[in-house]
Amino acid sequence: MNAPAPDKNRWLGLVFISIAVSLIIVDSTIVNVAIPSVVDELAITSTQVQWVQESYTLVFAALLLVFGTLADRFGRRRLLMIGVVLFALSSVVAALAPTGDLLIVSRVVQGFGGAMILPATLSILNATFTGRERGIAFAVWGSTIGGMAAVGPLLGGWLTTDFSWRWAFGINLPLGVIIIVGTLLFVRESKADTARRVDLVGAALSVLLFTSLVFGLIEGRTFGWWSTEKGAPDFWTLDVSPIPFIFGLTLLSLVAFIAWGAHRERQGRSTLIAFSLFRIASFRNGNVAALIVSLGEFGVILALPLWLQNVLGYDALQTGLLLLALAGGSFLASGFAGSMSGRIAPVAIVRMGLAAELVGLVILALFISTDTPWWQSAIGLAIYGFGVGLATAQLTGVVLTDVPVAASGQASGTQSTSRQVGSALGIAILGTVLFTSFAGQLDDRLPAKLPSDVRQQIIDVAVDSSGSAIPAIEEQSPEAADAARAAFTEATRAATFTAAGFLVAGLLASLSLGGSRAADRRTSSPEGTSASIAP
Repeated sequence: MNAPAPDKNRWLGLVFISIAVSLIIVDSTIVNVAIPSVVDELAITSTQVQWVQESYTLVFAALLLVFGTLADRFGRRRLLMIGVVLFALSSVVAALAPTGDLLIVSRVVQGFGGAMILPATLSILNATFTGRERGIAFAVWGSTIGGMAAVGPLLGGWLTTDFSWRWAFGINLPLGVIIIVGTLLFVRESKADTARRVDLVGAALSVLLFTSLVFGLIEGRTFGWWSTEKGAPDFWTLDVSPIPFIFGLTLLSLVAFIAWGAHRERQGRSTLIAFSLFRIASFRNGNVAALIVSLGEFGVILALPLWLQNVLGYDALQTGLLLLALAGGSFLASGFAGSMSGRIAPVAIVRMGLAAELVGLVILALFISTDTPWWQSAIGLAIYGFGVGLATAQLTGVVLTDVPVAASGQASGTQSTSRQVGSALGIAILGTVLFTSFAGQLDDRLPAKLPSDVRQQIIDVAVDSSGSAIPAIEEQSPEAADAARAAFTEATRAATFTAAGFLVAGLLASLSLGGSRAADRRTSSPEGTSASIAP
């Protein structure tokens, strides 16, 4: 790497690198709290709500490995600044968006920027710091992510409540300017001496794979899972819905992606994902576990703010304060995991974390009602957050234990991508469970005397608004509004139990990881760290 001598400004550079990471972490958590206000102002549908969340995560996951390679090849500082500029400008577009469609497009561009920022910051730290200083730098980097994950909901709640949801995006512009100036002044450019070529075909296939899968999961209830529904595009004239064809495209993309990657590996050429590493049992099984766990960990965060604000009547700031219980539990777990790591096998800590997550979600699901006291939700969220902190802190080390040091960079990127894909799928699947269940529950609870056309209109308005139309429904029919609150509550319970089911599957998957060995200390290297902290 091009770092012949220590950079005298490296610690000041670390400050601005940490702010850059904060940018993408805060934004991902702010949106959760701001969503109900976005629904009210832009009148976006429940499907668009999923896409506002999903578009960013999907693009981020699909391009993370690609931009990691480009950073090494074309310059880490350069890619970081391009990413920050894209992120800041797209945030301005999001803040000014007059429609849900433009907001979704801006989130897609934010995903491009975020996918540039995260791997660039990791590579810069790896190139700038050595020895003990490197460990300190990555500790600061990781702590920044943990802290910002806690601050994000509170900041988003404050901005949304006292100003507007638009400021939750607009705040990224001044932060972006600060990062650009600080990076130009204090971060030195660096490139890898022998950077891998980008697998463009593999990148295109991975984007097609992830996009078609998530698109099918989100739009299935609108287009129809098998038979064509009224929400399908006007140009679609077949009785069979487009969704089966889209899932067929997903399957073809998966087969082509694996075949292409195997072909390039046989030729000794670079691949987007290190397919050969999947012969290592701990790496293979660990990535499966990480993906499954992420399905449950992140998807439930879509449902909770909507329920808290649309059913319980919380404002965005109160929602952010309650979600601090989750962040607080995770913060406590990080210190607890550190104290146990020398005495308890890392796999055991992972299983303890997954078990705690499961207990927290079950408590949360059981306490959910139309008048749940805040402290009951806080108990479930705190236990859940404690489990997230335990499992996330140790799972990466377990996955990378048997990976050769020379391959640890690509291996950690693969693991990070697994978690991002799991997060994207979790939002899609649990969002579908939430809104499908909401429609079914509301249909069952509305008074039988209602004419069928009025009944369907109430269901459409309530579901398409993600529950935010409940106050308007109450003005016309208090009985229907009560039914909508009860239905959304049961739908949130269903989504929470579904998330718990994924965690059970993840816990079972972790049984294939063994568990008696201590973690390989090489996973404390920057490459190992990179995968453990995925926004």
